[in-house]
Amino acid sequence: MGVSIKDIARAAGVSHSTVSRALADSPLVAEETKRRVRRLAKEMGYSPSAIARSLVTKRTYTVGLVVTTIADPFVSEVVRGIEETALDNGYSVILCDSNAESQREITAVRTLREKRVDGIIVTASRVGNLYLPMLEEVEVPIVLINNQREGRYVYSVATDNIHGGEMATEHLLELGHRRIGYIAGPEGASSSRARLEGYKRALRAHNVEFAPDLIASGNGRVEGGEQGMRQLLSISPPPTAVFCYNDMTAIGAISEAKRMGLRIPQDISVVGFDDIAFAAYVDPPLTTVEQRKYEMGQMAMEMLLDILAGADAVSDITLQGRLVVRKSSGRPG
Repeated sequence: MGVSIKDIARAAGVSHSTVSRALADSPLVAEETKRRVRRLAKEMGYSPSAIARSLVTKRTYTVGLVVTTIADPFVSEVVRGIEETALDNGYSVILCDSNAESQREITAVRTLREKRVDGIIVTASRVGNLYLPMLEEVEVPIVLINNQREGRYVYSVATDNIHGGEMATEHLLELGHRRIGYIAGPEGASSSRARLEGYKRALRAHNVEFAPDLIASGNGRVEGGEQGMRQLLSISPPPTAVFCYNDMTAIGAISEAKRMGLRIPQDISVVGFDDIAFAAYVDPPLTTVEQRKYEMGQMAMEMLLDILAGADAVSDITLQGRLVVRKSSGRPG
């Protein structure tokens, strides 16, 4: 087994990230520390990974970031984690908005490469499985956050959506609900399918039969939540609780339920997903599954830095969510 970044860090008496930065010639590491780390790396026979050698050419100390939309509160927290970690390591960030469109995403990635960025991070990728064949053309490492397409990708950071969906539904089942609706996310989004799978697993664990009519379409935005809630309240009997693809969907669902004269949670409970900044300020405050948004951005940027430094970067990180119980969920009336 070859010498790793961690081996050098132990020998040098510094952190793993300091070694990565020193080998990447980061301006934030003292010259004396850089020289000591490089000397140890040479003496210990450290060799950067083949992918790093093939991808790293001239450095611009910039990274490209492609987001679905900067207007999404979830995205803004992820971006903050990326930007702060990048700045701490002497990198700047160029931001592009794909508007959740596959072709715009690909165009944005190619445009960023033309600007000679050292690496690229893509949030909620619509074309993630296409990046492997594109890698030779793009010639820089790409890290995906919450990839929305099936298929393996080399470098990714994601939330365990199945477990998150299971937690949200389990919470409602434990409160006594048996007719639980689900308002889905954008059509084709793997995260929505995974959260639905978690919902189904929780139902099975409680011996509650899955009812297809309790699944409503949505789009991840407020208007999708409104439409989904209208659809669910039109069936007989209607659900006593609704699990929503994300918090924006849940905010729309709550608004529509109130418009139809229902009280939350006395008449119908609502649970979201993401724990965006103002979830606690909705009326009533929203029960939701927290995604570790800032940490996802931080980890994606650290992964990219490791790749650029030639470290043996972890290729696939899955983070567990956390149920945050507030006032929008309660026992059925």
